[in-house]
Amino acid sequence: MTAITSLYYRALDNLRHFDGLGPLALRLFLGPIFIFAGWKKITGIEDTIAWFGNPDWGLGLPMPELLGWAAALTEFGGGILLIAGLATRLVSIPLMITMLVAAFAVHWPHGWQAVADPSWLYANERVVESAERLARAKEILKEHGNYDWLTGRGSLVILNSGIEFAATYFIMCLVLLFTGGGRYVSADYWIARAQGRA
Repeated sequence: MTAITSLYYRALDNLRHFDGLGPLALRLFLGPIFIFAGWKKITGIEDTIAWFGNPDWGLGLPMPELLGWAAALTEFGGGILLIAGLATRLVSIPLMITMLVAAFAVHWPHGWQAVADPSWLYANERVVESAERLARAKEILKEHGNYDWLTGRGSLVILNSGIEFAATYFIMCLVLLFTGGGRYVSADYWIARAQGRA
């Protein structure tokens, strides 16, 4: 048993040379998502500001111009920095704040699920009702549309817009806050190494 335990711990010790791969995977996953979201806000900044500020059909946030630009630049610039692994811990903080605002100001009323699935554990009344609407939409499309062509690349779904994605991105940024960009695979690592801190 001691030999197996020893082998196990030696294998774990050798794995630490690859511990930068986890943060790298998170950075390469999150970076493009944030860049795209930020770029959409930047290129449509007037619409973003209007949506942030309007209490009737938008979020009704105070200082919509400041918050609109802050969200857009945080996501766009933060995504670029994540991909490079530069200031990873620092940039994770405003990205987490952005995800908290998104979760509570935008997605909270819709529950947990991003895509409506009434069979799922977190299905709320809104999600359950969406199953009826989806079934009716499929009937209409089968009767009056080219249903096989429409579903040729995947099934039809209803977007529930719950907090699932915002919460997931928040948790991923939280992990990066504590792990950093990763050994060997981030600009942060090489800067720290050049300064004798790695």
